[in-house]
Amino acid sequence: MKQKEEKNAKRITILDDENHRVPFSKGLTANAIMSSGLAPGTAYLVAAEIEELLVREGRLEVKARELRNIIYETLLKRAGKKYAENYSRYISFSSLNKPLVVLIGGSTGVGKSTIATMIANRLSIVRIVSTDAIREVMRAFFSRELMPTIHTSSFDADTALIHPLPPHVDPVVAGFREQSLSVLVGVRAIIKRALNEGTHIIIEGAHIVPGFIAPEQFPEAFIVPLVIKVSDEKMHRDHLYVRGVETQGTRPFMRYIKYFENIRKIQDYILYMSEITGVRTVECVDLDTTVSEVVEYIINAAYDMARREKLLVEAGNPT
Repeated sequence: MKQKEEKNAKRITILDDENHRVPFSKGLTANAIMSSGLAPGTAYLVAAEIEELLVREGRLEVKARELRNIIYETLLKRAGKKYAENYSRYISFSSLNKPLVVLIGGSTGVGKSTIATMIANRLSIVRIVSTDAIREVMRAFFSRELMPTIHTSSFDADTALIHPLPPHVDPVVAGFREQSLSVLVGVRAIIKRALNEGTHIIIEGAHIVPGFIAPEQFPEAFIVPLVIKVSDEKMHRDHLYVRGVETQGTRPFMRYIKYFENIRKIQDYILYMSEITGVRTVECVDLDTTVSEVVEYIINAAYDMARREKLLVEAGNPT
């Protein structure tokens, strides 16, 4: 009983920027630390170390700004300048009350969904939307006769093309483009809803083609597009096999292998669009390394946008 009373007596309280009192949480602190790029386990250890430091020094009431400084200094000492700066930049742009919209593209089987989930966890983003889900909703409203390509998969949308194509146009790419443009109607609606609610969101899917959604179309948000790729064909096949096993056959491996050539064609097209639009591509080889690279890129891209916006406002030219 005495030990429990001592533990409760040492409970730490955080004063937020509006002087509201909230209890210190290792879990929430670890989530903030993960924005630096640290793995969840390491981030939790750092959060526990910070809690021990505050208790040891008798700082049972600490301002949020002071806590952020402590986190920064601890990361600097424990993980190095890169992680400390990533954390600082995340805090900097996340405090501007402007939604972050992360658009993750890439062909079938490169790991977009898994990466999106892990990124959401590290950046404390609670909404993830798949373009496959958007397409499924659209199927309920638009018949096959009215919008045939959305009733196919992205890699065999060429089978739903109605009009003849010029000889130099690849039907696989043409079908994929037509389906993507249809699905992007729903993607734009999802983005607008997130902006109205002021909510951070990640949208992932093959239909997120570089250049199809321009960041300047949504000045009310930080739009960060990127593409996940798997250059090695054998590794790409392995990804599809693991995907089939993990989904217990709901995404059958053999069906993807049947259309593997089409999937690779679509990846080539997406990478071509990345090149001509300047959208960042990230190779997915080791999942942890890829996630850390993507998190770092998102934070720095959003920070740079926030900094440019601030400079424009200071110069009297708000966007």
